[in-house]
Amino acid sequence: MIAVKLDEDLPNDLVEVLRSGGMDVTSVRLQGWTGWKDEKLLPEIQQEGRWLFTADKGFSDIRRYPPGTHAGIVFFRADRESRAAYCELAKILMQQLDLTTTPGALVVVTPRSVRIVRGHD
Repeated sequence: MIAVKLDEDLPNDLVEVLRSGGMDVTSVRLQGWTGWKDEKLLPEIQQEGRWLFTADKGFSDIRRYPPGTHAGIVFFRADRESRAAYCELAKILMQQLDLTTTPGALVVVTPRSVRIVRGHD
């Protein structure tokens, strides 16, 4: 089972969408971690061994967060920001990719594609 932490920029509606797909999901909001700087947040999430699901472009910077140095990051890139758009991206992800096959990767999900950036072996 994939363990996930939703960043504060994603709607809480995603918790149930992802749980219905068999994921163990919690969120930054539910844990009272809102407002934390990225440099503090990611290490805490990694201690839990969770994937970070986010819409924060900073986490998609592979120079700052190289694939293979974390449990995994899913970056949702919606054409327009809305709860419905993010829920749709989550459904696209679950239909197209089994995250257990891509540990430590950066996964970029758009309405048109799911792109995987893996670390160097």
